[in-house]
Amino acid sequence: MTQLITTELVELDQNLGNTPESVIRHLASKVAATGRASEVEGLFADAFAREQKTATGIPGGIAIPHCRSAAVIEPTLAMARLNPKVDFGAKDGPADLVFFIAAPDGADQEHLKLLSKLARSLIKKDFTAALRNASSETEIVELVDGALADKPAAHAASAPADAVPVGASVGSSGAGASAAGASAGASAGSTGRGPKRLVAVTACPTGIAHTYMAADSLVAAAREAGVDLQVETQGSSGAKALDPAVIAAADAVIFAVDVDVRGKERFAGKPVINAPVKRGIDEPDKMVQEALAAADNPHARRVPHFGAEEQAEHEAEERGEHIGQKLKKALLTGVSYMIPFVAGGGLLIALGFLMGGYLITKFADNIVVQNSLFNLPTQFPDNAWGPLGAYLGAVLFKIGALSLGFLVPALAGYIAYAIADRPGIAPGFVAGAVAGFMGAGFLGGIVGGLLAGYIAHVIGRLQVPRWLRGLMPVVIIPLLASLVASGLMFVILGGPIVAITNGLNSWLSGLTGAGAIALGVILGLMMCFDLGGPVNKVAYSFAVAGLGAATMDNQAPWQIMAAVMASGMVPPLAMALASTVLNKKVFSLAEQENGKAAWLLGASFISEGAIPFAAADPLRVIPASMLGGAVTGALSMAAGVGSKAPHGGLFVFFAIDNFLMFVISIVVGTVITALSVIALKRWAVKKTVDTVEPVPVTV
Repeated sequence: MTQLITTELVELDQNLGNTPESVIRHLASKVAATGRASEVEGLFADAFAREQKTATGIPGGIAIPHCRSAAVIEPTLAMARLNPKVDFGAKDGPADLVFFIAAPDGADQEHLKLLSKLARSLIKKDFTAALRNASSETEIVELVDGALADKPAAHAASAPADAVPVGASVGSSGAGASAAGASAGASAGSTGRGPKRLVAVTACPTGIAHTYMAADSLVAAAREAGVDLQVETQGSSGAKALDPAVIAAADAVIFAVDVDVRGKERFAGKPVINAPVKRGIDEPDKMVQEALAAADNPHARRVPHFGAEEQAEHEAEERGEHIGQKLKKALLTGVSYMIPFVAGGGLLIALGFLMGGYLITKFADNIVVQNSLFNLPTQFPDNAWGPLGAYLGAVLFKIGALSLGFLVPALAGYIAYAIADRPGIAPGFVAGAVAGFMGAGFLGGIVGGLLAGYIAHVIGRLQVPRWLRGLMPVVIIPLLASLVASGLMFVILGGPIVAITNGLNSWLSGLTGAGAIALGVILGLMMCFDLGGPVNKVAYSFAVAGLGAATMDNQAPWQIMAAVMASGMVPPLAMALASTVLNKKVFSLAEQENGKAAWLLGASFISEGAIPFAAADPLRVIPASMLGGAVTGALSMAAGVGSKAPHGGLFVFFAIDNFLMFVISIVVGTVITALSVIALKRWAVKKTVDTVEPVPVTV
């Protein structure tokens, strides 16, 4: 098996910058320099994205940034002993020991087990002390190899948790730990009043480090408390499910997870403590004590049964949320599930127009029903790509149109889902279909989804006999919620919403001159205000939701979509231009590296490409971005640019009307933002760049 770490992958007592970003980038460059990764940027992006989800600092001055990445060629460890320390988000302060774990997307189980074993070793004080006292890179490599080989000199005597495999209980070790733990738990319970018994599940998105470290920390804390604890690690190196008998005998369960628990229904009815996986590392003793308290509390939160009790869990999770937050969450959930229908449908329609001509809408139904590849149409638009192009264009257009037909039902269905969980889906889809049938558009879908969701939510809270609970989520709730929500849409709400929708469409269709430009300015400002945040998403959702109402006679929704997409491309492109071309000196080395990636992100309409710049300097980057975005939105609307695709940036050129003005609008806004941010960095405040020693990057 290939050695995971070599002396070339070790840095001792080096200054790698003062942020996790600079440290991770440097270690990623070392991995690439040894030929273990195909590129620095791809590996860094995956690792830093993982870092932003959950900080990887753990108690004891240690950090373990890690990721799975397609850029990784073979499983690798890179290690740095930092001077000065860098804050990786641990509660007890910054870290001086950093292990960067890089795993390929398809890493084999043996390598993953070794990587997980190293992560577990890092919570052992004698092992970390040896790392701090090591005098050479060779000594570091020997210590790590010893940890991976379970050499006693390295760490075996100090940490019982490392010997606890998946599903094992405290007090056990070796290959037979699981069986021994189960036996111990059974014997403890035979007296009727033995020690408390807990079970736990740990899991993180990557499943390499935090999953196993949390398990070991919880096991060690339980041992100190004199509690029997068995853990199921749902990680990358394999998972062994807890014995059902062990779960049945447990007094409470701990979920230290950042992802959904697989097989959650196995723990139904147990008192539960639920927290992010990192808390299992930082505060394992508190989690154990909370689980013990929950075991004795008849009112403690419990793992739900799937049905009415699942709804109760949903309520508990949202308790304390402001009504506005709940509403925003529901609307954004609906939009996020709706977008794939719109994205696929919009692009297919654009391709249909490209091949079959813009008049294909009048011929499509007849062509797809009456013709085939072996019976090409004779009647088709003059600007189609011949009979074959007309047939393929009709097929593509029809598929896209049918996909867009799900826009309103999907929007309503998943708004209801966000409110009432699975029982709300069917009533939401039905209410959305009613809204579409009546011509109420996306406004009707929003209202119908909210109605269906809240009605399903209320019905799900009703106390019913136990024999009826199983029917509630699959029969009773969908039936009654569909009847009430859709009935209200037909009888009371549909008519007024249709009138509002028609009025809105007429207003948008009639926007010309100053009105259209003003709308473009507003949309541009919103798209650049928080770079992918709630305000950005409101503008984007407004544009996407309106696409379904666009026609050749009403092109305003396409124009709004184009203005939104063009404006959203400006911030990352402008930061790329400013930091890599116009004036590198006012940007840090890390920002210059981010600027290289921002070119592609901006061209793809990924506004988040500007976030590293905005996070480092929000008071100058965000106003400059808003200025350029507003100009771009105004130019796009004034020129009547239209986009039938809701995403893709420059790469969906075939779906954009007046593509030249689309590009010109983006270029103008990009230049304005780039010049503005450089000017602000030079003259708005005293120059503070270059106060930190640049981080050397080896590629």
